[in-house]
Amino acid sequence: MAAKRVDTGRGRRSRVVSEQRRSNRPFGIALGIIAIVGVLALAWSVTRPKRGVTDVDLKADPTQARGYVLGDTTAPVQVIEFADFECPACATFATLTEPDVRKQLIETGKIGWRYFDFPLPMHQNTWEASNAAACADEQGKFWAMHDTLFANQDRWNGEATSSPKGVFKGYAQSLGLDVPKWEACYDADKYRSRIASNRAEGDRRNVQSTPTFIIGGKMIPGALTFDEFTKYVAAAQQSASVTRGAAAAGAPPGTSPATAAPAATAPNAPTTKKP
Repeated sequence: MAAKRVDTGRGRRSRVVSEQRRSNRPFGIALGIIAIVGVLALAWSVTRPKRGVTDVDLKADPTQARGYVLGDTTAPVQVIEFADFECPACATFATLTEPDVRKQLIETGKIGWRYFDFPLPMHQNTWEASNAAACADEQGKFWAMHDTLFANQDRWNGEATSSPKGVFKGYAQSLGLDVPKWEACYDADKYRSRIASNRAEGDRRNVQSTPTFIIGGKMIPGALTFDEFTKYVAAAQQSASVTRGAAAAGAPPGTSPATAAPAATAPNAPTTKKP
């Protein structure tokens, strides 16, 4: 009887082990499939062409740079921004801080603003975005396209799509642009040299990251908060006031400070636009 019980036990254990092996088989197959897919995905990501990535023409002439103007070009403080439409920090500034800057500083005439493209090589669709905005500017809608691109960055950036034109075309239509005219401009890459020159101007000024702001005589990198931004503007206003006072003191009799030290504007400046 004991022998019989022992034999029965061995048989039951054998069946249990066999069933465990059968039950583990699908799990092992699944792991194998996952490993194969992972290897194939890695190989594809390494070898696939980097669509949308463009070599920067560092020989582009920075004197041909033409930023996009917002506000008064004769305001006491002029601000320059170098930004990349696909840069997350730039989008943070554009959507959180810039609306207050426009309302409280630009619309009140305290500062003037000039935006320069600074497309970074790691961003797949940034040149296309700058191209879309430049073609919108041709119809007086640069700032509307600027705001739309930054507000919806996650819908057209390199992680969302490798072909952003369709998204941009939808924006052109929603902004009331002449879409066939915008599309012809976009397809011709009409303003690539302007974008490259804007980038070259940033290189000339030793811009290292985006966004970077030049406020008065200071170059400040990073997505500033409104409080931080206003502090730099206040310092630039004070510096400009001292400069104007010094110029007026050495000016001929009867010359006002305003005429003694006129505000400088960049060559070939585009027409001033309101926010």
